[in-house]
Amino acid sequence: MNLPNASGAARACPRLRSTYQLQWETAQRTYVLLYPEGMVKLNPSAGEILLRCDGTRELDDIIGELEDLFRASDLATDVYRFIEDARQRQWLD
Repeated sequence: MNLPNASGAARACPRLRSTYQLQWETAQRTYVLLYPEGMVKLNPSAGEILLRCDGTRELDDIIGELEDLFRASDLATDVYRFIEDARQRQWLD
């Protein structure tokens, strides 16, 4: 897989497609992704990534926020992979 470089996709502002809705489910204590045909239960990191995919944040900013939130470094590769997977699933524009 080719990861985006700093001049390309890293400056992109991913956005959840309008047919999907990200929602916190209190009873399940997790984020879920709702769409007309069903629901996807997300793990904590996937929920936090998609929460930030609002079309206003560049991918590098999202990665920085997540590294602060999870007190981790070097999350870029994992976030790029998740974003690519989410695009292939057509969750993101």
